[in-house]
Amino acid sequence: MNSTQKLAERGAKVVMNTYSRFNIAFDHGEGMYVWDMDGKKYIDFVAGIAVNSLGHANKKLCEKIAEQSVKLMHVSNLYYTEPQITLAEKLCENSCFDKVFFCNSGAETIEAALKIARKYAAMKNKKGRDIIAMEKSFHGRTYGAVTATGQDKYHKGLEPLMPCIKHVPFNDFDALKNSVDENTCAILLEPIQGEGGIIPAKKDYIQKVRELCTQNDIILLFDEVQCGVGRTGTLFAYQTYGVEPDGACFAKGLAGGIPIGAFMAKDKLAEAFKPGDHASTFGGNPFATAAGNVVIDELLNGGLLNNVKKQGEALNKKLNDIKQKHSIVSDVRGVGLIQGIELTVPAKDIIANCIENGLLLVGAGENVIRFVPALIVSDKEINEAMDILDNAINRAEK
Repeated sequence: MNSTQKLAERGAKVVMNTYSRFNIAFDHGEGMYVWDMDGKKYIDFVAGIAVNSLGHANKKLCEKIAEQSVKLMHVSNLYYTEPQITLAEKLCENSCFDKVFFCNSGAETIEAALKIARKYAAMKNKKGRDIIAMEKSFHGRTYGAVTATGQDKYHKGLEPLMPCIKHVPFNDFDALKNSVDENTCAILLEPIQGEGGIIPAKKDYIQKVRELCTQNDIILLFDEVQCGVGRTGTLFAYQTYGVEPDGACFAKGLAGGIPIGAFMAKDKLAEAFKPGDHASTFGGNPFATAAGNVVIDELLNGGLLNNVKKQGEALNKKLNDIKQKHSIVSDVRGVGLIQGIELTVPAKDIIANCIENGLLLVGAGENVIRFVPALIVSDKEINEAMDILDNAINRAEK
């Protein structure tokens, strides 16, 4: 029995069975690569599902984490800490937003967004509290977030769900417009749907949604938990589209692997929260925000955004080259370093073959393979990954 099997047996006895895990146990990583407990090396195109923005064992991030850990890791949001305020300043100065609420995860940012939208409606004495979200969306596992998620498979056994949240087809403006009425207080969407299959919003659709919200004093909320923080080649995904929401959710890559979430809002929305309306014990602690400062500095000053644009184009070209060669690849889509290929067959066997040959990939629905590597990825690693993928698709077609 190898090290992985031993660890898996131990885990099965004590860890709740909420994940369909691959039979791999990782031990350490460096840059774009990780090694399992038995010494096998993998190129990582999952990055903790778009979390490890600076790759593994980034020197600046590790040094800052070590420095902050012996200085101050947690106090309480009853007090100020310098790393939190500095990160908030950087986020606001480089965005259209005025205020930040820090928490610990993407789902928590969605909960904050849902609450503040209804608080805003109450503050404005609006008639209704309805929120419109999108079909095929994914917003998280907490109760409000899973209700907002537009996929029935995540709702089974949880009914009754949170009231007054309804879903319309994504990228269908007429369907959205016809669902808006005097009871609508907010519209929630992902600029690029992640778990739904890597489906980018159409630019004219996003623009029309913004106009609709402005005309009707409806709060527009973006879920950028997966597609934000540099992944599209701009600091925030809304900047790629040139459309400003009233509030937006960020998490995953913001602290390079340390748990963090940030809900950001313009002043008109932010003022709907008063002391006591919302809180997070661990949110914005100095440890997580110190890590977040390193990530934002690297994005803004370390050339990473340009690298995302360059390597995003390279990855897209390679994926389209593979599409031309293989009939089972029906589509290539995405922006920057959040891309996907849709297949005419289930993705799981191809993903398993890639993993067996040293490439970590993850699906986005049954027939889509997702590519969300660390933002440091280079031509070398893209070429290496695409060779493994190409061979795996060849095997699947035989």
